[in-house]
Amino acid sequence: MVGPKYHTPTAATAPVYKELAPADYKNTDGWKVAQPKDDALRGKWWEIFNDPELNDLEEKVNVSNQTIAAAAANFFASRSLVKEARAQLFPTVSVGPSVGLQRSPVTSASGSTTTTSSSRTFADYSLPFDASWQPDLFGRIRNTVRAAAYGAQATAADLENTRLTLQTEVAVDYFDLRGQDSLKRLLDSTIDAYQKSLDLTTALYQTGIGAEEAVAQAETQLEATKAQDTAIGIQRAQFEHAIAMLTGQPASTFSIPVKPLIPNPPAIPIGLPSQLLERRPDIASAERLIAQANAQIGIARAAYFPTITLTGAAGLESSSITTLFNWQSRFFSIGAAGVESLFDAGLRRATVEQFQAQYNETVANYRQAVLVAFQQVEDNLSTLRILSAEIQDQDKAVDAAQRTLALATDRYQLGIDPYLNVITAETALLSNQETAVNLRIAQMTASGGLIEALGGGWDATQLPSPGQLVSKVP
Repeated sequence: MVGPKYHTPTAATAPVYKELAPADYKNTDGWKVAQPKDDALRGKWWEIFNDPELNDLEEKVNVSNQTIAAAAANFFASRSLVKEARAQLFPTVSVGPSVGLQRSPVTSASGSTTTTSSSRTFADYSLPFDASWQPDLFGRIRNTVRAAAYGAQATAADLENTRLTLQTEVAVDYFDLRGQDSLKRLLDSTIDAYQKSLDLTTALYQTGIGAEEAVAQAETQLEATKAQDTAIGIQRAQFEHAIAMLTGQPASTFSIPVKPLIPNPPAIPIGLPSQLLERRPDIASAERLIAQANAQIGIARAAYFPTITLTGAAGLESSSITTLFNWQSRFFSIGAAGVESLFDAGLRRATVEQFQAQYNETVANYRQAVLVAFQQVEDNLSTLRILSAEIQDQDKAVDAAQRTLALATDRYQLGIDPYLNVITAETALLSNQETAVNLRIAQMTASGGLIEALGGGWDATQLPSPGQLVSKVP
């Protein structure tokens, strides 16, 4: 068995995550009371958000998404390659029955003269069995099987990564859609408030207290907000259509009832950084590709050694069908052949160097995937931690803007300040309220992003074993 032994390459890991330490839990929304009691996500991770509609959508993704179906078909094709490679370990047996009719002349010789007096016809019945087998003396076939198995495992990990990515995308789109519903509710209530302001300015103008300019300003602000409220429908429709596509349903027949976002960021068990290498399907795929590249080096090195082929043939042959199965009609032959390249101008050496370079490439890709994974986890942890503080500050800004608006409205009604001050205060309040809603949308999407970055509860032990890859179970 020639070729290098495989060892999983090392990758840089940290002892703990830095962006959201246990000391930060009390200052982070969702992490104050429900601290993680386990070190990993389990099962259907989306259920951590306690949203029945989201649960239903996620179940449809697993069943109906066509991208997942394509990835699954790609895995089944890779599994078939394992069976194809494994078949080379066994002999090949074939049978080629035949029947022929021949006519040949009968000649006779008289002195120096040869004459053809007649001809005869005879049949030839043959039932040959041929067998050939190439013993795997130096591991070329076994390494081929291993390379195919490792490639199939990488494809299985890719399937799980595709599934996780699409599940997370559904969750993010769902939170964004609910966020648009919250913004719509905010703008609807704002429009009601602006309508009352317009009614007030109109009444004051009609009684001679207010100015026509204030009426025009109030009307402008109202209509502009109505336009903004209408525009919300564009993004909501696009998120709804995206969810329909992800769940394998036509956008024309799919709809989600309007319901505002309920921000409930959960405490997500993050575990240790070292565990991330086993819980990310993309990292598992990259690691399996290294094992595949290592096996391919063994295949290339086996070319330095001779190839032995054993052949054999046996069967029955007779000129009469009635005697074909007689013991006297049997025949057999056996043989062996060996092939060894004596000169190839450096072809085998170059091939080995090629696969060694490809192995080094897969190692680099694996380590890069690990670095990206840690970046994504830390990004989402810091986002959740910082957003919690930002939301608290933004809520205070909303409260301050509401007090400012109340004061500006009172001063306008008393005739102290112009209506422009009221418009300024109303605009500031709406802007701060929209920011608060958007921050909560970002908080929920960051929670989904963190779950994806942690692997969504998947584990490398779920990869199919080489034995399972060649089993009859689909």
